[in-house]
Amino acid sequence: MSSRAALRLLFTTILVTMLWVTGWASLTQPLWDWGGLVRLPDRAWTIATLADAYCGFLTFYAWVAYKERWPGRIGWFVAIMLLGNIAMAAYVLRELGRLGPDEPLARLLARGTP
Repeated sequence: MSSRAALRLLFTTILVTMLWVTGWASLTQPLWDWGGLVRLPDRAWTIATLADAYCGFLTFYAWVAYKERWPGRIGWFVAIMLLGNIAMAAYVLRELGRLGPDEPLARLLARGTP
């Protein structure tokens, strides 16, 4: 499978998942009735929020996987899935630290070490 096809599959899956989980949560409980984890129906929006967070982690990881080589990809995947935004912030700070003082920020997005 080509990289382009893999990205299409990933982001189509994320889109369908988020549309499904948001629709399911909306039909299970109105958003304005959410009360955390106190009542049983509140699980719907908690699950939808977790799905949204992990889809965001996967989206960020797609960029990390593009930039990193093996075994770094595996390490960063585990870190992002376990630590979420903590690992994501650490990754961006690491990449920013690798940029030279005169290098443009656009280089941050490129594959390999900036």
